[in-house]
Amino acid sequence: MKNIYLISMIMVLTITSALAQNKQKTTAKDYLSLKWKQVSTKMPAEWYGTEDAKLVAENVLLSQKEIGGWEKNKPYHQAFSESEKTHYIQDKSEIGATFDNGATISELRFLAKVYSHFNDKRYKQAFEKGLEYIFISQYENGGWPQFYPCKGDYADHITFNDDAMVNTLNFLFEILADSKEFDSLQINKDRKDKAQTAFNKGIQCILKTQIVVNGQPTVWCAQHDEKTFAPANARAYELASFSGGESVNIALLLMKIDKPSEQIVAAVNGAVKWFEANKIEGIKLTQEIDKNGKKNRVIVKDEKASPLWARFYDLETCKPYFCSRDGIKRNSLAEISYERRNGYGWYTDAPARLLKKYPGWRKKVNAK
Repeated sequence: MKNIYLISMIMVLTITSALAQNKQKTTAKDYLSLKWKQVSTKMPAEWYGTEDAKLVAENVLLSQKEIGGWEKNKPYHQAFSESEKTHYIQDKSEIGATFDNGATISELRFLAKVYSHFNDKRYKQAFEKGLEYIFISQYENGGWPQFYPCKGDYADHITFNDDAMVNTLNFLFEILADSKEFDSLQINKDRKDKAQTAFNKGIQCILKTQIVVNGQPTVWCAQHDEKTFAPANARAYELASFSGGESVNIALLLMKIDKPSEQIVAAVNGAVKWFEANKIEGIKLTQEIDKNGKKNRVIVKDEKASPLWARFYDLETCKPYFCSRDGIKRNSLAEISYERRNGYGWYTDAPARLLKKYPGWRKKVNAK
């Protein structure tokens, strides 16, 4: 009887051990099914100390441009083929480094994470080179283009679109705040001084680009002319406008600043007032199956729905507008092409986060 019990226990332990090993192997490879944006910054802290993370780091080092930044929308966590390796080596001097879609900032955050585990000097050198890229790509007026070196098109504008400039400023803010994420890098005083100067100039640029109507600050456009600061067009369906999307994180960034100036306080107050005045109530964004059997975004009435904001508001009428690739403004989502209606974010609820945080911030500001 005892022998049977012993054999049973051994079998259970063997199976349990095998399952545990299998689970460990599966978990170790889960990152391959994720997007680079998630792998670069959102994996469990201990993962950045694994051999898998080291393999990914080699790709990040290889793909860094000579100027210090990275291309966007590249799956740096996937194994590179020999032809891909050749591409990254041969194209190091080509234009393509950018802040768009989280590029460059994501790679820098990743390098900081793996360096804290492995102390490989190459990671630190690449990080410092990327930090210098941030400094050299900033316009003298404090803004950043979407790509640097500049490409000679709309991407040369001061770019708030997809939080490009805000991501950069938040990154610098964390360095200046001595975030633990960067402790191991021991960023020297010279670079911190440069970061402070770049951050200060960036905030001043934000204040200069804020759209003022009848003497009152409102919100921002997704991109502004790099010389005049005026709202500017980007792609054909991204016309100059009041931005109901990008303006949210700009205001939230301003709210992080300790001891804000009167101008910063006025900028936040103006943005919040604008969002309050331009929320859209009584509707919700949903999907239906159209006559062709395809999913289609539609707006339906719903008095209980939470407020929404349009991504773009006309600069003259302050009414929401929508665009196909023909660049013609239309009054409703239903009026634009199927491809743009379902392939772009035309509504957002992000301002609700700002409105929720605002009372606490306002109280804190008044207390000073």
